[in-house]
Amino acid sequence: MKNCEQFSNLRAARYRMTGLARHIAGKLIDEKAGARSRRWQPDARYFCFPVQMFRLEQATMSQSPLPRLGFIGAGRLARCLALSFSRAGYPVTAVASRSATSAGQLASQIEHCAAFDDPQQAVDAADIVFLTVPDDSIGTSAHTLRFGRDAAGRPGKALVHCSGASPVELLAPARDQGASIGGFHPLYLFSGELADLDRIAGCSVTIEADGALKDTLTALALALRCHPLSIPAGGRMLYHAAAHYAASFALCSLAECVALWRTLGFAEDDALRALLPMLAGTIETARDKGLPNALAGPVSRGDTGVVEKQLALLEGLGGDHAALYGLLSRRAVGLAERRASPPAAIGAISEAVEDSLNRSLNQAAAGASVK
Repeated sequence: MKNCEQFSNLRAARYRMTGLARHIAGKLIDEKAGARSRRWQPDARYFCFPVQMFRLEQATMSQSPLPRLGFIGAGRLARCLALSFSRAGYPVTAVASRSATSAGQLASQIEHCAAFDDPQQAVDAADIVFLTVPDDSIGTSAHTLRFGRDAAGRPGKALVHCSGASPVELLAPARDQGASIGGFHPLYLFSGELADLDRIAGCSVTIEADGALKDTLTALALALRCHPLSIPAGGRMLYHAAAHYAASFALCSLAECVALWRTLGFAEDDALRALLPMLAGTIETARDKGLPNALAGPVSRGDTGVVEKQLALLEGLGGDHAALYGLLSRRAVGLAERRASPPAAIGAISEAVEDSLNRSLNQAAAGASVK
């Protein structure tokens, strides 16, 4: 990919940034008249892992030309990426969407960016095109796009989808026309709000690409202040399925607690007010001590009696409450066993959990649960 070869020497962690970087810098410290250097301080409320501190200098960016970026799709993900890339100094030149309103609204927020209703126009106006459409539309969209030399005679475009689950091979029609293809998946739940531009800092972006395109996508991830991860070909579905446990399934665990507490008279707002700080503390402890040593509760303490009583209580409620609790308790036993000194009663707890699961898994298939 000829154009990407020009960009592969970019390393966002060493960028010499223009004043545009101030838009994404969150909080500048040591802001004094005549200061020779300034450092970006990320807002620690929005992420759990340390972010590399980028030194911003009053200089131009790399002399290598930056790739022109285009987007097909103008939803939450595209909104965050397009605005963030633009504020990092990348030229975002095109947004195409089946909704002319959505494309126009996003393009209007970016200097020198055009809105189109024809995806091919976005391809023609950009060097790297991000396909930010629903998974079921990725393959269909790739089949309709034409990749060749653009109006200026420049070869070497790239098509990149942002799905976590779909294989990059869906973009093969573009590769067959000489374009590079890849995947760029931010591990982040997009809200669609401008706050996403700050909150995405510190997250990871999973990249699947080869050669110069991989280098360029890595630089783009760093420009978002994110940590780049590589994933082997064919691994996206398992990777994406597993990631649910740290995102939507964490919400499902909260919803289960809220549903059970509702039977005790707790309103949902009161329940969340109590639970969210506990969840945040759990995540912070996992960051600091690792998963096994962050484990708390009766399994962690080796309190067999409490585990047995709670399993029996949930079995009495019917539905799948005891099954869910039992399956998660099985995982908790596994974490406790990984400690340097597991609880002495961990074997007895494991037996109690398995006995309950033998009953509750059958019960889950037959009965309804508290909603």
